[in-house]
Amino acid sequence: MKDYHINLFWSEEDGCWVADIPDLKRCSAIGATPAQAVQEIEIAKKVWLAAARKHRRPIPEPRYRPAIYQVAR
Repeated sequence: MKDYHINLFWSEEDGCWVADIPDLKRCSAIGATPAQAVQEIEIAKKVWLAAARKHRRPIPEPRYRPAIYQVAR
C-alpha cells in the first residue's frame, strides 16, 4: 500500500514548520524543525484515521501526488 503524501513547508507567519496530508482533510501539524513537524504529522495521521474508523467515516485512498512527482501516461 502506498502511504499518504506529506507536504512540509516553513510558515513565516507562524514562525514554524508545517506538515499536512492533502488526502486527509484538515490533517496538519507543526514543529520547530522539519523533523519535528513530520513526527507530529505521523501522530496526527494515526489519530485522524482512528477517529474516522470510530465514527465510520470513509477513509480516502492515498492519491495526492504533487505534479513534479507524477508520471506522464
